[in-house]
Amino acid sequence: MAINPPFRAEIVGSFLRPPVIKELRGKLAEGQISREDLRKIEDQQIREVVALQESIGLKVATDGEYRRATYSENFTTQGLSGVSAEYVGGGDWAYSDGKGGKRTARIPVVNGKIRYSGSSNATDFAFLKGCVTTAMPKITLPGPCYIHYRSGRDNISRDVYPNLADFWSDLAAAYHAELAALHAAGCRYVQLDETSIAKLGDPKIQNALKARGDDWRELLEVYTDAMNAIVDGAPKDMHVGMHLCRGNQAGHWQAEGGYDAVAERLFRKVRVSTYFLEYDSPRAGSFEPMKALPDDKIIVLGVVSTKVATVETADFVRTRLKEAAAYVPLERLCLSPQCGFASSVPGNPLTEKEQREKLELIVAIARETWADA
Repeated sequence: MAINPPFRAEIVGSFLRPPVIKELRGKLAEGQISREDLRKIEDQQIREVVALQESIGLKVATDGEYRRATYSENFTTQGLSGVSAEYVGGGDWAYSDGKGGKRTARIPVVNGKIRYSGSSNATDFAFLKGCVTTAMPKITLPGPCYIHYRSGRDNISRDVYPNLADFWSDLAAAYHAELAALHAAGCRYVQLDETSIAKLGDPKIQNALKARGDDWRELLEVYTDAMNAIVDGAPKDMHVGMHLCRGNQAGHWQAEGGYDAVAERLFRKVRVSTYFLEYDSPRAGSFEPMKALPDDKIIVLGVVSTKVATVETADFVRTRLKEAAAYVPLERLCLSPQCGFASSVPGNPLTEKEQREKLELIVAIARETWADA
């Protein structure tokens, strides 16, 4: 574990977007600058965020997802044909901050055959790889399930896909092409951000799915099958991890509830060896479902929140780690934030200073807990 992923101190992916990138994205939208102008600044800022990660002592680094407007953009809307630009929706899929605040959700529409049209991720990864000096570069991709989870059958054309099995097959083929392109660019560490499966344990989500004609239990089988189809097509020397969360948009979330309802299928059926689990608040439930984890798999505990500014204490993290170790031994645990710091451009409600302090805390606790950290 000292050389190969996952690492004792991990990250999920996105970092708070620097103000200059947010400003220039606005200028690009208004036609005031070119995409090349923006990319030069992104290059500079990515070098800096990689240096930040390495200076903190992380053995893994991402590009902060600085080139993306959302966690899924560079693959779903740029790398796939057949999927339209996402439009704004709400209702049962809206994001909440727990205080009455709401943010609308995006709903993808499948209106043509899904084919891999080439994304910028391989090129972006090659740049990231050239920036690292001591850390292993990692790239994140959206998991395959969220298109169906958010769209439902009504937003997947029946003319194009009268049989949903063909939709899933075409989607898997597109992922395989993306993973092959990343592998050719030198990528050996990919994280799939699975934002649907953990939400299936929320009664509100279960009822919303039922109202549109979906049984969450059946979707659990379909979605875990879809994950396996992606993982089975990855190059053999590429480590594929799976991150789960319940929504992360400017400090808001979409679902609540523990892993109890999905644990058996999630841990025993899905053919990944590393799970990044959101565990930063009571919304995630207890650690007890982790007892279903097979002995050859690892959990990266996301007990440090990216949704709030308050920096956790070392004692809090130590206590959470001890509680988790009652179900999975320490040698099969790691630490990370519960999600990215900014899965979309607005980012979560914390500062760059607080972002750094949270990562420094994770590294410090990892070093005192594990000899190979």
